[in-house]
This record gives sequence, structure tokens and C-alpha cells, in this order.
Amino acid sequence: MPDPTLAQLTTRVRAFVEARDWQRFHSPRNLAMALSVEAAELLELYLWCEDAGPQPLNPDRDPKVADEAADVLLCLLNLCDRAGIDLARALERKLEKAEQKYPIERVRGRALKYHEYEAWGEE
Repeated sequence: MPDPTLAQLTTRVRAFVEARDWQRFHSPRNLAMALSVEAAELLELYLWCEDAGPQPLNPDRDPKVADEAADVLLCLLNLCDRAGIDLARALERKLEKAEQKYPIERVRGRALKYHEYEAWGEE
């Protein structure tokens, strides 16, 4: 079975909300706040954890991380649907902007903000 697309997931989220008559409570403002709360719940799972460097997540080992990540996506898809945002297209545009802002030859292997690269100039 192929992975679902963003459009398919959005349709499923919309059906879930409508079946429960919750759409009247789901203004973009409320959904943006809910998204922030869900993201904080995901972040809380890492609070006070020792930072051992970049490690891949293992959702089989820690299903709470996968559940909270799914909650974040559910809120984001619902917010974008209610606000009329095509999330896939918005992400494409954002990636194009990021590619311009962070050219590989200047940023590869560095963790700086774009204005810090501009201040460095060419090396």
C-alpha cells in the first residue's frame, strides 16, 4: 500500500472533524494555538534529556514521539485546510526561498543563520 499523500491525509482530517461537528471550533486562530501546544508536547518529551548529538528517532522504541509528531501534523493539516493553504505548494515555495537564502557552497556543514553568512562574506 503506497504512503498517503498530503491531500489524502487532509481529506481524512476534514472528514474526522466534520463527523464530530468540530469545524465550528476550528478557526485558524484556535488551530494555530493548538498546533503550538502539540509542538510543545513533542518538545516536552526531550526536556532534560542529555544531548548526545544527532540521533535518528526510533518510533518503535518511543511511540510517544510518533504520537506527538502525528498530533502536530494533524493540527497543521487542519489549520492549512481551514485557512485555504495548499501545504504542498507552500512547502515547495519555502524550499525554493531557502535554497536561495542558504546556497550549498556557502552553508554546507555550518549551523548559522543567513544574516551571519552574509556578514562573513566570501571566504
